[in-house]
Amino acid sequence: MKIMKLLLPILLTAFALVGCNKEKTAIEEHKDATKSAIDSQKEAVDAKAQDAKKQTDINAEIDKAKIEENKVATQAQLDADKKKAEAQAAFEKAKVDATKK
Repeated sequence: MKIMKLLLPILLTAFALVGCNKEKTAIEEHKDATKSAIDSQKEAVDAKAQDAKKQTDINAEIDKAKIEENKVATQAQLDADKKKAEAQAAFEKAKVDATKK
């Protein structure tokens, strides 16, 4: 009986330690799984941001090309309007000269 009384606290302590270790292991595994999931989300966010930056650069290049195209077209129209005004003025001068003779 004396041996049982001595072994009982030791056995209870051993069972308690085993139970604690299982809980600690489960907590550690949960922590690792959570960290892994967060790391995966961070990688996905980073990849999405990189794609968005690339698309923004592409859109900026397209916008610049459209602006340049519009500038060239507007300048060509203005050059045509200028030549038309010059031709109109030359016509009006010739008309004046013809009526004075």
